[in-house]
Amino acid sequence: MTSPPATPPRTLTIAGSDSGGGAGIQADLRTFFACGVHGMTAITAVTVQNSLGVSGFHTIPPEVVAAQIEVVATDIGVQAAKTGMLATAEIIEAIAGACERVRIGRSGDTPFVVDPVSASMHGDPLLSDAALDALRALLFPMASLVTPNLDEVRLLTGIDVRSQGEQRDAAKALAEFGPQWVLVKGGHLFDDTECLDLLYDGSEFFEFVGPRYDVKHTHGSGDTLASTITSALAKGLDMVSAVRAAKAFIQRSVLEAYPLGAGVGPVSPRWRLPDSDTFLLEG
Repeated sequence: MTSPPATPPRTLTIAGSDSGGGAGIQADLRTFFACGVHGMTAITAVTVQNSLGVSGFHTIPPEVVAAQIEVVATDIGVQAAKTGMLATAEIIEAIAGACERVRIGRSGDTPFVVDPVSASMHGDPLLSDAALDALRALLFPMASLVTPNLDEVRLLTGIDVRSQGEQRDAAKALAEFGPQWVLVKGGHLFDDTECLDLLYDGSEFFEFVGPRYDVKHTHGSGDTLASTITSALAKGLDMVSAVRAAKAFIQRSVLEAYPLGAGVGPVSPRWRLPDSDTFLLEG
């Protein structure tokens, strides 16, 4: 008899479900799998969503969100965790309390990536002012890393980033809310020929520059990037190395994005997997 395989690092995503499978919990889990970690979930909301957008959602009771976090952390263990769509201030408060109790975040020993999903792909707000306040006051100080895009930067800081200089200003403003690291993504600086993601630890900047691809299908790109960073941290990489690896991962996943429905298709980490078509056909 052979011994069972070793248990891979365990990662937790605290986020909403995307019924279209392009972003949210679904994007997080497929990225975790492609990165070789075991993914677990604490679902905050169920969205009514397809490739054209979100037409509705139903939130999960805050106590149920907190219970999902605690039940997996106390039994299975969590080597790194991330957030996505958190829906309401009450859910954010419950998440902060649960993470504190199971030592997820800066006061504990589990890296915590806060992806402050607060704007749609069209730049429209997804969170109320009270929820934004809760993000800034409760989760940012717990975060090992926050990963806003430029629309989310505007909602969180009031800075409308139009240049790389303003991208640095935004990173400094976000650092004032207390996270250990800030990653200001530059994907929405559409006039730049390259895509700069700027990492900041409160004193030093690290630049990650990549090509800007002329692609339509980018749904779930922020979730995929944050999930890759979370996976790398769970495997023991330092923050700079984790972001560098995730930058390369998301660039390839954008290139592998595919059309879906009548709207925007998802970025895809399928390039990380063996040829599944061959396996299914040949057994």
